[in-house]
Amino acid sequence: MSNKMTSKQRSKLKGLAMTIDPIFQIGKGSLTPQLTEAVGDALEKRELVKISVLKNCDDNINAIAEALAERTKSQVVQVIGKKIVLFKYQTDEKKRKIEL
Repeated sequence: MSNKMTSKQRSKLKGLAMTIDPIFQIGKGSLTPQLTEAVGDALEKRELVKISVLKNCDDNINAIAEALAERTKSQVVQVIGKKIVLFKYQTDEKKRKIEL
């Protein structure tokens, strides 16, 4: 898959993301190596994850989203309010749940 998503693909992922709950929260500690690893593992299993950024996190939410995407080799689908949605294709094509 190319690095850039089409608006149609992004739109589909946004729609799917609306139905899922955040599975991680980023707080005062911001991006720890443990959190980054856990998000990477979740992306490998689920492909699409939503992360909630708590009010006590002082870092810029867009910077957090970009850093997480870079470290987990995923793509930022959207940053809306205090929520980040990331997408990464399952490496095993047979296990992919989301087709774009």
